[in-house]
Amino acid sequence: MNPSLIATPKFTRNQRIRFAGSLGKIKSYQPGSNTWTYVVEMEMEQNPDFDRVGNEASILLDEADINGY
Repeated sequence: MNPSLIATPKFTRNQRIRFAGSLGKIKSYQPGSNTWTYVVEMEMEQNPDFDRVGNEASILLDEADINGY
């Protein structure tokens, strides 16, 4: 996908964000299918509504799944 075909990303690297079940920080992002896809590192002190593998976890989220903090 050509990044110039979609809007600029709504969130930036190292920005703290809120998403369903937890809080996190944007580590990186890349254009996806008509949206931006973000790598989000979950905050360690949070107890999310779902299991995670270790003390820290990174997940992929589309822009629509993220709320500003």
